[in-house]
Amino acid sequence: MIATHALVLYKGQPALVQEESGGKYTIIYCSSLPSAGGKPAQFATQKVRDKDISVLFDKTDGNKGLLPSLLSSELQDDACKELVEPLYELLIEEDDAFSTATSFADLCDYGGMTTAEQCWKLYKALKSSFFFQQQGEMLQFIPRPQEEITKLLEKSLAKEREEELRGAFIQRLKNRQLELPGDYQLMQDVEALALGKTEKSRTMKEAGLTETPEKAHKLLLDTGVWSIHKNPYPARWGLSMQSATEQLASPPQEERLVLDQVAYAIDNAWSADPDDAIAYDGSFVWVHIADPASSVLPDTPIDVSARHRGSTLYIPEGAARMLAEESLEDYALGLAEESGGLSRALSFKIQLDESGAILGCDVLKTQVKVQRFTYQQVDEQKDSTEFAPLFAIAKRNEQRRLNNGAVAITLPEVHISVNGEQVDIHPSTHWESGDLVREFMLLAGEAAAKFAFKNNIPFPFVSQESPDLPADPPPGLAGQYRLRRCMRSRSVGITPMQHAGLGLGMYSQVTSPLRRYSDLVAHQQLRAFIDGRPLLDKDKVLERISAGDAAASAAVRAERNSNLHWILVYLTMNPQWTGEAVVVEIRGKQAYCLIPSLAQETLLTPTTTVELNQVLQVKAGNINIPALSVTFQEVSQ
Repeated sequence: MIATHALVLYKGQPALVQEESGGKYTIIYCSSLPSAGGKPAQFATQKVRDKDISVLFDKTDGNKGLLPSLLSSELQDDACKELVEPLYELLIEEDDAFSTATSFADLCDYGGMTTAEQCWKLYKALKSSFFFQQQGEMLQFIPRPQEEITKLLEKSLAKEREEELRGAFIQRLKNRQLELPGDYQLMQDVEALALGKTEKSRTMKEAGLTETPEKAHKLLLDTGVWSIHKNPYPARWGLSMQSATEQLASPPQEERLVLDQVAYAIDNAWSADPDDAIAYDGSFVWVHIADPASSVLPDTPIDVSARHRGSTLYIPEGAARMLAEESLEDYALGLAEESGGLSRALSFKIQLDESGAILGCDVLKTQVKVQRFTYQQVDEQKDSTEFAPLFAIAKRNEQRRLNNGAVAITLPEVHISVNGEQVDIHPSTHWESGDLVREFMLLAGEAAAKFAFKNNIPFPFVSQESPDLPADPPPGLAGQYRLRRCMRSRSVGITPMQHAGLGLGMYSQVTSPLRRYSDLVAHQQLRAFIDGRPLLDKDKVLERISAGDAAASAAVRAERNSNLHWILVYLTMNPQWTGEAVVVEIRGKQAYCLIPSLAQETLLTPTTTVELNQVLQVKAGNINIPALSVTFQEVSQ
């Protein structure tokens, strides 16, 4: 039976017994300890069984101020601390000292503890010392062997030293005066937060800093751990900056139609993965597409890896490819040209009527001779015998789409290249041959969609709802900007629907299976149909394209963030930069502008009244690389 007003231990804290009833004790205990900010302790009562509490002192008079006094007296009595070692020396004189437990009550008697406060302080001293080990939940203590005490002491000293060193590091961090490279190891949790690998940073918390990726990025810049050239966005979006490593098997030996006519792979001069080529034989339009689906079958490890990537990641530093670079020589088109080899392709043989509409389409496994050209080379030869018919077909298809309500929008684009710490930004050149390739790819996408629909093939279809276009858009960039704002988001699904933006009744993307997963799925379905193999059902196709599209969307966001990052780096490195801003929308006293040389948008407050398409001279200021923000200001003429 525990006496009323006894001091007991409850969940590691002192409590007072108020009364006993029905075999249970009502105790008062501290439910909330005092805070460093001065908030007092909070107390509560609880009914407990005798096994839930342990008696520390059974002779208290129940002073109401006892508990607050005990809780606030974190100053352990030096006398109690100093008493622990003599108690230890006393007990180890016994032969079986290291295996026999001594009760807390006996230790209090040995130490001459006569008050509740002394008993509580002795208990804390015993718990915090290296000399004794508490036995289970009982208030009994066993002396530790000397070698164990020595190890604990060494560990404690090492911990104290570690805390001392870390405290000095945190102070250096607050002062933004790290000792590199040594301090780098202690900043790895900050780097992990900046890269999106974790949501917390112990280091930033200890330094009193807000734990966000942007704040972590700024801290890494401020302390010199990172330079402004560090691009965190692919990692932050969970993307690898390395290409896939598992190489595709060599293309299978299978029957293919060998074509005599040369096809043309037309792309930028820096393109390294040509995956489409075009031709016209006088009767049929041919669009030849790289054929990795010949060896990448659904749910194989390479297919799953490509699905997780969604697409090839293109950032100014380079490309992280959806499929292994080592496979390009076998599957990209025209890379074997020098050796006179043929490229394996999945080819769309398209028949057009007099208006340019698609009458029919065959999908064939082929081998084709491919010649590579740059856009500039083809523009220079657009009136030649080889290319003039292709341009005519493209112009007719573009007009057909425009007649069907297609919306053509041309806004400034730039090409950003990074070589080490050198950043270059150049306006993208508009090539007529770029329009040529676009129209042939659209013909292939439309033909593939119609082929899949006609043959009841579960297929990834791309659609877009009709925009609510202005009746009389302004000319120039202002009009293009207004049209873009009217466009609706595209959708990818398994039901063919109108793609209003392209002016097509149905459409699918099939021209980039080397770098876009949904195109690879489309090719897998087409090849399975051609070979007479089982098709993926609609649910499986939808599941795959949804997963691939989500990953591809992350790649798009990473590319967009990366481009802006490098633009801000460029502006930081070129503080005297000025450029033209074109007014595309007027919002009261403010003007929304496009900056063509950077492909950026900004909101300005002009010094005078402005008109749409008026050109203002601007400079950059308040560049914040971690926040991806910059303020453009008008430059006085």
